[in-house]
Amino acid sequence: MQRRHFLQTAALTGVIPLCTGGSDSGSTVGPTPALTATEQEAIATALGKKGTYNEAQAVYTVALPRNDLKVTVKGEPVPIPFGFGGWVSFKKTLDGKQTVLMSDTVLLEAEVNPLIDSTHAAGLEIGAIHNHFFYEQPRVFYMHLHGMGSVADLAQKFAQAIRDTKLFPANQPAAATTSQPGTTPTPSPTGKELFDLTALDTLVKYTGVVNGPTYKYTVGRNDMQIMAMGADMTAAIGLNSWASFAGKQADAHVAGDIAMLEGEVNDVVKALRAHKLEVVALHHHMLGEQPRTVFLHYYGRGPAVDLARGFRAALDQLGKSQAGMKH
Repeated sequence: MQRRHFLQTAALTGVIPLCTGGSDSGSTVGPTPALTATEQEAIATALGKKGTYNEAQAVYTVALPRNDLKVTVKGEPVPIPFGFGGWVSFKKTLDGKQTVLMSDTVLLEAEVNPLIDSTHAAGLEIGAIHNHFFYEQPRVFYMHLHGMGSVADLAQKFAQAIRDTKLFPANQPAAATTSQPGTTPTPSPTGKELFDLTALDTLVKYTGVVNGPTYKYTVGRNDMQIMAMGADMTAAIGLNSWASFAGKQADAHVAGDIAMLEGEVNDVVKALRAHKLEVVALHHHMLGEQPRTVFLHYYGRGPAVDLARGFRAALDQLGKSQAGMKH
């Protein structure tokens, strides 16, 4: 696989080549070429579901929520958008000659190894397998997949890998509602009604997004360029820190992820623990990226404003040796 050529080069040189001929790994080398409308349609056709295109980052993403699951954390039901929605994203390399696929899949324990087998049979690779939570029932694991090739070929390979699983969109039920069968549907409260968005945004210094009963922040590493397989890893393709709020303003759950350089890990851990947030995982998501990126998952329970302060404190540890994170 061409991806393996990139990793072999990295092992010898210590950097991932940018596919640009003369630039070094610390440089920002032009914009990522756009995915065409035809390429986006090829992805939607292969998966039987339309995604969303982030034009600024040139990333096409299809959401893969596990609406078939009913998950509890510490015995309390939590909504699927809280942290149990997978995804697959496509982005071109900087030279435009290849496309990179990245995916994070949400799996029960018994589903992990069958998906490994079908992923390899389809010609894609595994990047990581790990937990994101403590206390959840049923136990949930997350497996990252990746590959390189043409857009249409990657989409077909990914569809082949997941076609016989609950991840495939056609095998998923619609998102759950609170209405009983045979009754008139009544709107469920969303994150907009459950949380004081202005208060949270003021603390976090970003604007989040309402997703059903949750409110979520997604923050990229705009202070640096991180490369993998010749592609610029940005927030829309998984290189981000995030915080998802469920529950209500006075009594909330938060779960999230912090994307760190190796030297930032322990400062982030200290900041989270100082705000009584629990560290639940520390691991990689990708293979061969430069600079090396470590991801930390955390969980907390309490007033939403207290949880938001903890998330902001973790973000404040990032980029201290760089120009700083953009707000």
